[in-house]
Amino acid sequence: MSSRRSFIQKTTALGIGAFSVNSLFQQLHAKEFAKADELLNGEELTEEDYWSTIQKAYTVNPDIIDLNNGGVSPSPRIVQEAVERYNKMSNGGPSYYMWRILDKGREPLRQKLAELAGCLPEEIAINRNATEALNTVIFGLPLQAGDEIIGTKQDYPNMIQAWKQRALRDGIVYNQVSFDFPIEDDDQIVDAFARAITPRTKILHVTHVINWVGQIMPVKKLCDLAHSKGIEVVVDGAHSFGLLDFKIPDLGCDYFGTSLHKFLSAPIGTGMMWIKKEHIKKIWPLLGNSEPQSTDIKKFESLGTRSFPIEQGIGEAINFHNAIGAKRKEDRIRFLKNYWASKAVHIPKVNIHTSFKPEFSCAICAVSIDGMKTLDLAAKLFTPYKIHVTAIDLENIHSVRVTPHVYTTLAELDILVTALETIAKTV
Repeated sequence: MSSRRSFIQKTTALGIGAFSVNSLFQQLHAKEFAKADELLNGEELTEEDYWSTIQKAYTVNPDIIDLNNGGVSPSPRIVQEAVERYNKMSNGGPSYYMWRILDKGREPLRQKLAELAGCLPEEIAINRNATEALNTVIFGLPLQAGDEIIGTKQDYPNMIQAWKQRALRDGIVYNQVSFDFPIEDDDQIVDAFARAITPRTKILHVTHVINWVGQIMPVKKLCDLAHSKGIEVVVDGAHSFGLLDFKIPDLGCDYFGTSLHKFLSAPIGTGMMWIKKEHIKKIWPLLGNSEPQSTDIKKFESLGTRSFPIEQGIGEAINFHNAIGAKRKEDRIRFLKNYWASKAVHIPKVNIHTSFKPEFSCAICAVSIDGMKTLDLAAKLFTPYKIHVTAIDLENIHSVRVTPHVYTTLAELDILVTALETIAKTV
């Protein structure tokens, strides 16, 4: 009985361990990161030496160069180990450890996500990805036949299809504006939305960072425009949260959804939804809840049996992110993007379709080669160079998307530039 009691006490502590003095980050990385930070600030360590400490915390396969972090990012070792630890705990007695132990860790996690987002904990729901978060809002809004929605043709397909489904089901009107990116003039984007607004417009759907080419949209200006006309704004933040240094309320939007398994490097299959407190009551849950018109954000977390280990792994990802610092992380990833793109742009036949200006881009960058199909370019980058990217053929966007992360090395980006130069000569 004594050993059993001791075991339960230990596992109970693990349930909230990500934010305790015994967290995996504290055990494995805290001293190392602090020392690297101190040496860097004291100029005893170069910038690249500092980032090598970060890179070593990941377990990426050295046999490929993964530059598709715009799709999903790997988690650092501590996040993987946290998930494994919680998974083993759960399987020791699932209904006990999941519902009575790990479930208690959701509120500390909600608090830490709220701190990261700069909002109230009661405005945060934890779910599986941006699609789930935004579909909850899209299908939960109390819209009527004839109400108009404005999005863009460059939004993410899962959101476009959700709005089209509501149009088929409920008779709302879904309109899309289209842009030729890159655009380095906020007014051009704002004016395009303004021209599309009518007296029937109820919602603007805005993608914070266009995932195809990395364009940062002027969300705050679009929210100001919308609110001046009594219109609400839904923001797709899948590619901005954990990358750009901002707080959600500062955007001025009404609804925000994101995936945490991209730049936050949380476990794969984790996401977050933010709804401005005064709007929670009117949004219907995507899945059934006993109080669907409640003001409690938890009504959106009625997912049935879920992966508690994956959810709790988010905590260690937050620790890792905070140890680096949001601004430093954003600056580093933007530097990596500009590092390779500023070299590639001078290669004959190579085209860069993303701005170099910091206010308009960060991690994601689109590249193409004259006379070559995007699928062919992506294939030639993987064989023989083992560079993993994504080919984009959508509307007016035909390019390969390249997305580095904090674990990406300059040597890997040099290989990318060399590959582009060599491939371009064959066309």
